[in-house]
Amino acid sequence: MIESTASLDRAAILARLRTLLPADQVETSEAVLKEASVDRFKKYQSVNGIFDAPTPAAIAYATSAEEVSAVLQFANEHLVNIVPRTGRTGTEGGLETSVADTIVLDCSKMDRIIGIDPENMQATVQAGVPLQVLEDQLREQGLTTGHSPQSKPLAQYGGLVATRSIGQFSTLYGAIEDMVTGLEAVFPDGGIQKIKDVPRRSAGPDIRHIVIGNEGALCVVTEVTIKLFKYMPDNNSFHGALVDDMRTGVAILREVVTNGFSPSVARLYSPDDANQHFSHFSKNQCVVVFVAEGPRGIVKATGDEIDRVLAQHRHERVDPQLIEDWFDNLNWGQDKIDAEKAAMLSNQQLGYTTEVSANWSEVANLYDAVMERIRHEYPHYADLPMLGGHSSHSYQTGTNMYFVYDYRIDCAVEEEIAKYHVPLNAIIVEEALRHGGSMVHHHGIGKYRTPWTTAEHGTAYPMLAALKEAFDPNGIMNKGTIFPVDGAIPAAAQHPDTTFTGPAGLRG
Repeated sequence: MIESTASLDRAAILARLRTLLPADQVETSEAVLKEASVDRFKKYQSVNGIFDAPTPAAIAYATSAEEVSAVLQFANEHLVNIVPRTGRTGTEGGLETSVADTIVLDCSKMDRIIGIDPENMQATVQAGVPLQVLEDQLREQGLTTGHSPQSKPLAQYGGLVATRSIGQFSTLYGAIEDMVTGLEAVFPDGGIQKIKDVPRRSAGPDIRHIVIGNEGALCVVTEVTIKLFKYMPDNNSFHGALVDDMRTGVAILREVVTNGFSPSVARLYSPDDANQHFSHFSKNQCVVVFVAEGPRGIVKATGDEIDRVLAQHRHERVDPQLIEDWFDNLNWGQDKIDAEKAAMLSNQQLGYTTEVSANWSEVANLYDAVMERIRHEYPHYADLPMLGGHSSHSYQTGTNMYFVYDYRIDCAVEEEIAKYHVPLNAIIVEEALRHGGSMVHHHGIGKYRTPWTTAEHGTAYPMLAALKEAFDPNGIMNKGTIFPVDGAIPAAAQHPDTTFTGPAGLRG
């Protein structure tokens, strides 16, 4: 934790906030503030009522870009830390308040759909518009965003853009950075900057990417324009197969994608992970899943290619209806979060993930290396009822690997993250870097992967650091997120057995 560097005490911060916003937009309830000090990274601690991050001074609910600007100008003048948020579905500590007397700047009340433009295939929304709300309206018009993260029932556009999110149909539609055509953001000096929406331009570097993925460490997203697609669910086809090992599954994914086909879903599950999702048919084997969607002719051609590639490998077909039924129930709404909380309290068992990416030539090696190290090096391996992984987002050059681990909590609540998640996450991140991949595929760096930011970027890190210096010279934006800062990285994120030598992030 960092002591507040603000030039005002908490009482003065609150007094000033109340001159900038109506009284009902400044939340100071102690219970609500404690909940606002963390995101879902600390789901076990928070469900047990333990909040060890500094309690913020207030939650400021903005209803316009102008109100965001006023709060940021005030914070910048008086060095008050700001943590921006919308849908609150973050999982890497990006919403955690590492600094005393932080203002949590909440844009969820900016929830207006500004316009849907079927001719130009775009929609413009404020930051607090829920993805599910926009998607429901679009589908009534035969359109879709193509964006479907597992958090879809809860996520909002400001957070989706700020964390560089991805959805389950990414192999066809792309990730959020492929969908954003224009946006509006507010910077610490109060400047409201708008990037126009155009199909493409060659007018210097693509400045959208200063904002997309900034995780509230540079600016606050207030408005987004995204591209739209035709929605043709009646044409969907579902494909599933059991294969003997992960390398075979990776080869199948690679051949379908690199041959130029874009199924909306292309997934591979390890046996343990498959047993968790497909226990009624997985048979302790790897499961390969494809979904083809779009115009009828494209769906048929994609399905034919999937069948052709599968025929080149030893496999057992899965009933397509089983795949469709599974996928219809994949997303997490509040009901599933509540069920997870109940299970944590009753069973003291928790599931976590760490998602990374690598090129095709290394991803199977990466998977094997992680499994080997955890099985032989992690001292609490016996506490893991499940350890596995899956690939869920593939590209011409490689794929991601989503490592999944469940653990039984045999320690004090406060020790859970340090004993279980941190060392497991460290092994996965370390091996991803060692195999030339990325330490994070789509959840964002937050505050719990910040120790590896410089290793991730290597000799290019000064380019990233220069953005912070240019846009947030006073360092008020979400201290400890993305950018390493002494004291702002939670102690639980420090893993003593993890060291790096050189920009490649090799294990020392």
